[in-house]
Amino acid sequence: MRGFQLEPSDAPRGAIRDHPVALKRVLHYRTRSLDQPNWCDTKNMLSYLSHLSSLGRRKKIAIQILVDTTLVVVCFLAAMVIRLESFNFLTDLKIWPPVLISATLTITKLWFDGLYRALVRFVTGKVLVAILQGVATFSIALFITSNVLSAGIPRSVPVISGILLFLAISSLRFGARHLFRTPMQVAKKPVVIYGAGSAGLELLNSLFHGRDYAPIAFIDDDRQFHGLTISGYRVYPPSEIPRLGRDFGVEVVLLAMPKLSHSRRREIFASLEQTNLEIKTIPALSDVISGKAKLSELRNVSAEDLLGRDAIAPNEKMLKRNIEGKCVMVTGAGGSIGSELCRQILLQKPKTLILYDISEYALYSIEGELQNIRDQSDVSARIVPVMGSVQRASRLKSTIEEHAVETIYHAAAYKHVPLVEENIVEGVLNNVFGTFAVASAAHELGVGSFILVSTDKAVRPTNVMGATKRIAELICQSFAEKKTATIFSMVRFGNVLGSSGSVIPRFRKQIEEGGPITVTHREINRYFMTIPEAAQLVIQAGAMAKGGDVFVLDMGEAVRIADLAVTMVKLHGLTPYFVDSPAEIRHGVGDIPICFTGLRKGEKLYEELLIGSNPKATEHPRILTAEEVSMKPDELSLALDDLSRACQANDLSQVRRILLELPLQYAPSEP
Repeated sequence: MRGFQLEPSDAPRGAIRDHPVALKRVLHYRTRSLDQPNWCDTKNMLSYLSHLSSLGRRKKIAIQILVDTTLVVVCFLAAMVIRLESFNFLTDLKIWPPVLISATLTITKLWFDGLYRALVRFVTGKVLVAILQGVATFSIALFITSNVLSAGIPRSVPVISGILLFLAISSLRFGARHLFRTPMQVAKKPVVIYGAGSAGLELLNSLFHGRDYAPIAFIDDDRQFHGLTISGYRVYPPSEIPRLGRDFGVEVVLLAMPKLSHSRRREIFASLEQTNLEIKTIPALSDVISGKAKLSELRNVSAEDLLGRDAIAPNEKMLKRNIEGKCVMVTGAGGSIGSELCRQILLQKPKTLILYDISEYALYSIEGELQNIRDQSDVSARIVPVMGSVQRASRLKSTIEEHAVETIYHAAAYKHVPLVEENIVEGVLNNVFGTFAVASAAHELGVGSFILVSTDKAVRPTNVMGATKRIAELICQSFAEKKTATIFSMVRFGNVLGSSGSVIPRFRKQIEEGGPITVTHREINRYFMTIPEAAQLVIQAGAMAKGGDVFVLDMGEAVRIADLAVTMVKLHGLTPYFVDSPAEIRHGVGDIPICFTGLRKGEKLYEELLIGSNPKATEHPRILTAEEVSMKPDELSLALDDLSRACQANDLSQVRRILLELPLQYAPSEP
């Protein structure tokens, strides 16, 4: 194991020096082997290597041939001296014709085997085969020509010279590779690779050719690897990471374990949390298999990696039940949930997929992505983008009639709590009357299944957005009580990771800008789920519906947002600290301040998923069903008429009064 000493490179002058985060990002360390000869670091050596690298390809090949020819002659002479223990043979001219013939045949063989086409700095162990074949050619040719020409060369000399020649040519190649790579290592950050398996070896090889990281050692959980050396690098247990960080200036841990489960990934991060090392990872195995990424592509470990759960294999029958061979429509198809629903639906081979959205750009983006997915798979579904508002009943009915829609996933909604609080009428019109328009069209035209994508904020809402989503649930329950051919159901879940309204993208941007991270309250918590898991569960829940069902997804454990902020800062190799106001931010205390700003208008401290307390299990372990309060269709219709008139008059006080009178358990956080 080589030792490395750290030398800080020249840092930018000026304001960047006073910014701890920017300074930490700009400063990097140059690693230099302590046992490396000084002449390798001299300007003359670097200049000489640079000159050789700049030569044309033909000149480089000519130099290699000249050097190899010289080695052939030198190794032959050395073998003769070893065998005869004298230099008297030099005056015997008969020995030279066999040597020249054999040398010519050897160089020719090496040429045709591609040795001179390989770039020296990138040679691998594969060149040893070509060298061995060339050396064998030399030994055999020397033995035959010596006998034919009666040169009197001892029979052991071809063997001895062949061994010497193999060692000389291979040592020269790998020695030259080391010299050419040494300058490239100077500016690299020292890192350890967590995972000594095949993925770790592939990552190690890619780091050799990259310009960012210099591997120091392997880390692995498997005890049978501890103390072993792989490709020249020793394997250590995870407990040695802090020492390696201190001794060799390691700043980054590279996770090379693509099959790693979310639970194990969380355990590893927890064990590294106090080291303040940045953690990067290779892509997930699913992305590698699908061709979306390569094992050598590194990225920061994200909060999604740690908050996500180990996936449960979906029930294929339930995924296909409302989709395969049918015409399916998704409202809000360009949104975070809607777009993932479209991706999942397309894989289940519908006959037609209708993308319904009011946003031109969102519709354009998701259509293009789905067309690419379809073209690269065996799916033949027709993809139809439809631009329109869910509030336009005529547009909805004409679309459903024209394409004979059989299943509707209604994901269109305004979901951002503070924005809806400031735009109450638009929130009600879109979330309430938009849902009524879609559900009414589905009921009138006999659509087979209608699945509403709801939210945990509909449970005892403290904001208008949650109240409108609870009314949307009441609308679906009301239609389910009527004589209808449509099976209405609702699926309720919490926040999804990486959605447009998620805190994670905002935190990530704030960290990149140097902070502060803004959190509303020290104790606020939320449920989180990955978008793909949520979409799969929505589809499977809809397949189990019998009419009027309220499905609740098992979101796992709630996460404190302050803890999430701390985790994200540490994932970037930085140190967080807490302040109660921007005025308390101080340089030198830590890298990223986390500032508490107070709950926003309509925001709840804790989210809930159930109104009642009687959830029932279903055939899927992560999907529950609940019996919630409903309204009779006539009563709901009268309330919606009043709400519509209040919205048309832009009477906010009347809108709030109606929301308070409906059985929503609406309790606004502000009067």
